[in-house]
Amino acid sequence: MKTTQFDAAEYLDSEETMAAYLEACLEEGGEDLFLSALKDVARAKGMAKIAEEAGLGRESLYKALSPGAHPRFETVRRVVKALGLKIALTA
Repeated sequence: MKTTQFDAAEYLDSEETMAAYLEACLEEGGEDLFLSALKDVARAKGMAKIAEEAGLGRESLYKALSPGAHPRFETVRRVVKALGLKIALTA
């Protein structure tokens, strides 16, 4: 039997899917899982493009979204905005 590694970025084909994926990861896994999901979404859209739109270097974006990283909220906000998404809170 031949197996391949699962890559979530291959299945993130719409903004609605990306937003739902990020929301589920934040609710279920906390900060580290959310950052990993944010990286998946950025890879789906193109890391270089997202880094440029967020005003970051590509390597800086990879580093900010790496496991164990603690990016500033401003960095996360800029990446989310570059992805065409918004951060919202509900009661």
